[in-house]
Amino acid sequence: MTVLGTFLSSVWFILPAYAANMTPVVAGGGRPIDGGRKFVDGKPLLGPGKTVRGFCWGLLVGFCVGLVQALLHSPLETHLTLLFGSPLETVLGGLLLSLGAMVGDLAGSFFKRRAGVERGEPFPLLDQLDFVIGALLLSLPLVLPRLTWEILAILFLLTPPLHLLTNYAGYRMGLKDRPY
Repeated sequence: MTVLGTFLSSVWFILPAYAANMTPVVAGGGRPIDGGRKFVDGKPLLGPGKTVRGFCWGLLVGFCVGLVQALLHSPLETHLTLLFGSPLETVLGGLLLSLGAMVGDLAGSFFKRRAGVERGEPFPLLDQLDFVIGALLLSLPLVLPRLTWEILAILFLLTPPLHLLTNYAGYRMGLKDRPY
């Protein structure tokens, strides 16, 4: 496969996770997942920025992206290396990628709070990669035979600048308080 083909296959694969991770910025708010609880260190468990509504909407939107990918599975099979072997596997993969992205983001917030990093403050690389790591870990059983080092490299090199770019766009549109 060409470099361009590998790049496009990588983006197509991770798209449900990207969609899930971006959705809470637009559809979040409401009741915090942690209910305002503190951890044993006295710091917030996750913080008020991680809400039930944002989590659920992120999961739903990412899953819907997976459904669309499943519908396009057969036509794209000849053009891309698809990491999911069938349309049904693509639907399940979309769900796992979305859930993994949301859980990975929660884990990132948990670690940021333990490190004393306040909500909205930057934590380089963790902010950009927590959701991708979560998505990969949950989807691994489905994609392990087809997941290559090249795809992983593309995902880990592409995601940080893309994440910063989308955050800046969200800031310019008034959806985020900070540009990072």
